Amino acid sequence: MLLESMSLAWPILLLLLPLPFIIGTRQPAGQSSGNGVRVPFYGTLTRINESTQQATHSAPAITKILLGMAWVLLVCAAARPQWIGDAITLPAAGRDLMLAVDISPSMKETDMIVKGFQATRLDAVKNVVSDFVEQRKGDRVGLILFGSQPYIQSPLTFDLTTVNTLLREATLGMAGQATAIGDAIGLAVKRLRDKPEQSRVLVLLTDGANTAGEIPPEKAAQLAAKEKIKIYTIGIGADEMVKRGFFTTQRVNPSADLDEESLTNIANLTGGRYFRARNTPELGLIYESLNLLEPVEQEGKTYRPISELYYWPLGFSLMFFMFAVLPRLRPRRQHNPTHLTKEVAPR
Repeated sequence: MLLESMSLAWPILLLLLPLPFIIGTRQPAGQSSGNGVRVPFYGTLTRINESTQQATHSAPAITKILLGMAWVLLVCAAARPQWIGDAITLPAAGRDLMLAVDISPSMKETDMIVKGFQATRLDAVKNVVSDFVEQRKGDRVGLILFGSQPYIQSPLTFDLTTVNTLLREATLGMAGQATAIGDAIGLAVKRLRDKPEQSRVLVLLTDGANTAGEIPPEKAAQLAAKEKIKIYTIGIGADEMVKRGFFTTQRVNPSADLDEESLTNIANLTGGRYFRARNTPELGLIYESLNLLEPVEQEGKTYRPISELYYWPLGFSLMFFMFAVLPRLRPRRQHNPTHLTKEVAPR
């Protein structure tokens, strides 16, 4: 297992290991290789070479062993030993999926049931979409909140926890009192147009019609189609609701303002689909269908991290070399006898 984790980047350099032995056998010490150009410091170089050769041949066995080990480790360092770590799986390159959620005041209508209790449309959306976001591992997910104006609440990111947190913190009316569907699509197009093709998806959820903004929804859908952005639209809201008064009960349609025709056209223009969510279970089924229509990539890329280890043999090589050379660098004491001369006076 240990050997499987080790490798050499340049193993061919190991062929240099016998080089000192080959050089030593082909040119004995003191043998001249021929006449050459003599430089001014030729004599100095010659003396250094002769002293080195003499030191090598007269060196003790331990010095030769240290020099040999230094050479072996130096060649091993040059071959770049590496440690290959355990395989790590990276997130697959999935889709760039932008969520656009209507937070206009009409989303406070309590015609949804969440966990057995009456809830607003926005609460139902938060409950269902949070589960949907958690299942999109491998996709980059962004969040747009829109009312009278659209806002990027979260850019496209792999951090799905943050997207969920920002969605749950959304409050009704924080983006205005009207509904700018066209502007929300336009903002999503701006954010998705530079992303890879075949991965640009927008899921737009609203409970009304376009009542604000500068871009008509159909025009925005045409821009999205031109940029190859697929839009799935969701119309949320019950078809019928009973409102009780002091003396009477009245059945009303709380989704009377929902522009299903426009939402259907938007989806058709971009190659997407329109879904109708009349209650929380239907909304959950819609997002399950979106997981099937735009599946998450299951196979991620794996890689094994590589750590360089050359500095270990290089360091030991230098250490052995210094152990072998330092004793010979000590200054030798030279005996210079003083010759005393005695003057003899002439007689």
